[in-house]
Amino acid sequence: MTLFQLIAGFVRQHWRAYAAAGCMLACIALLGVWLPRQIGQMVDALVARQLSGRALWVEIGWLLAAGMAIYGLRVAWRLKLYATAYRMGADLRVQLYRRLAQQGPRFYQGQRTGDLMALATNDVDAVELAAGEALLAGFDGSMTLALVVGTMTLGVDWRLALVVLLPFPLMGLGFWWISRHLHVASRQALDAFGALNDQVQESIAGLRTLRALGLTNQNAAQFSALAGTAAARGLQAQRWEARYEPAVGMTLNAAMALSLGFGGALVWHGEMTVGQLTSFGLYLGQLIWPMFAAGWVLSLIERGRAAWARLGPVLDAPLSVDDHGTLAAVVPGDLVATGLHFSYPGAGQAALAGVGLQLPAGQTLGLVGPTGAGKSTLVKLLLRQWPAAQGHITWGGTALPDFSLAALRAGIAWVPQEPFLFSATVAENIALARPDATPAQIEAAARAAAVHDDITALPQGYATPVGERGITLSGGQRQRVAIARALLADAPLLLLDDALSAVDTGTAARILQALRRQRQGRTVVLVSHRLATVMDADQILVLRHGQVTERGTHLSLLNAAAGPAPGRSQAGPHPHGGWAAVARGPGAETTSWYATQWQVQQLEASLESDGDAA
Repeated sequence: MTLFQLIAGFVRQHWRAYAAAGCMLACIALLGVWLPRQIGQMVDALVARQLSGRALWVEIGWLLAAGMAIYGLRVAWRLKLYATAYRMGADLRVQLYRRLAQQGPRFYQGQRTGDLMALATNDVDAVELAAGEALLAGFDGSMTLALVVGTMTLGVDWRLALVVLLPFPLMGLGFWWISRHLHVASRQALDAFGALNDQVQESIAGLRTLRALGLTNQNAAQFSALAGTAAARGLQAQRWEARYEPAVGMTLNAAMALSLGFGGALVWHGEMTVGQLTSFGLYLGQLIWPMFAAGWVLSLIERGRAAWARLGPVLDAPLSVDDHGTLAAVVPGDLVATGLHFSYPGAGQAALAGVGLQLPAGQTLGLVGPTGAGKSTLVKLLLRQWPAAQGHITWGGTALPDFSLAALRAGIAWVPQEPFLFSATVAENIALARPDATPAQIEAAARAAAVHDDITALPQGYATPVGERGITLSGGQRQRVAIARALLADAPLLLLDDALSAVDTGTAARILQALRRQRQGRTVVLVSHRLATVMDADQILVLRHGQVTERGTHLSLLNAAAGPAPGRSQAGPHPHGGWAAVARGPGAETTSWYATQWQVQQLEASLESDGDAA
């Protein structure tokens, strides 16, 4: 869709408002044409001594009334137009927000946050001006130009009109040349502003890191360079835009000189009256607005085109995850994944390769494994943030793509590794998914997440603002507030992606104990590097290099590592993908990652306990 197609569609949608503004502009143009003609007739009447006394004051009264009417109509059409054009800006911002909210991680890998923010501000403003002021100013200027030129030609003297209009084709050629360069300069200015906006957003978000590393001066220098580039690009665009006014001025000066020279000759030879030449001069003065309007409109259109060239592709970008599901509600049931394969774009190694699981409703699954094993990737596939390359996932017997994304994610409470808190109070962050939750319900969720005592110690308790991204809270407090938020949501599926990494073992134990009490009927997936976190899970999967290498309960994995029981095979494929734990026999060195990590973590806990006692 081009900018002109967008504006045409908007005009059709709000044609009444544009028609009303157009009618008011037509009245303004007609009154504007009537005024010079009336003044010319008054001049001729005064020269002939045919207008004096009361009749003169009546004519002057009509002129004043016409001027007041023009003033009122101009105010009215601007109010009507701007109200409609602002609605277009609001609609575009809503469309942009909805599109961005629907996009997945694949889309954001190729975008910059600051640049996307610039689209919602500067770029939308430029498109809004093109649909509002540019459209009506173009209509106003064109109508005024047609009426004035027509009146000059047919109502005054066609010979003088043709002579006066000779410089205008040269002005049109100059406008075309300026517009070409202005479009390029406007696009570069918008791109530079987007880069500057992105730098500001990243600098503010990472300010503490910059200070800790002593990089504030270097970052300030980078900002200064980007600000200088943005200013230079903006100035260049303004320079091209400023060229319109001299082109108009030179054209009108040449036209005025031709009017006085040729018109004076016509008056000298008696072929034109002084009043007619006066009217013609006034009409020529009225051409100032159409000429300036032409330059202004071209400037706004070129800025709008440059902005739409940046905004349009984002609005039209296909969704990174298709949302064609028709089911508007989730029916909880068994969670089954079969043969999942997935690779991130540009990655040389598969993040998941043949992963499968079967988790009955109401049970808890623990996902463990070394860093980069694919645990969080599996969670993202459950959330449908990424589509699986091969294999499928079903929930309650229904494939995940059959649910709408809104329904699927409403049925899942997710706590990521780095929880996000909004610039609101603690209570508002906890009640994000349930704004109607009572203070008692919010407090119960906070107690279950072992964060109630921390909250009451804050200056305003649950009413304490947490700042952007929860900056006033510690990492452990942010995680526990996010867990409380997930528990209050009461979704049938709870995903905790290493959500206890920033809390101590004692607090983690309290949270897990509360979780065991509250998870009845709720399916839970626990991702953790601490094996003690998942030891009570109904199933545990060990992921390594994107594959399931061990599967079972905590005790079965430890027992399998100690040695195979008589008559039990040492290794074998699991029906849902991966392999069971492998051991070399009684007394042999274990090859079980789970058992090895358990021993290491138990030793670390013992040493930490001894250190605390000392």
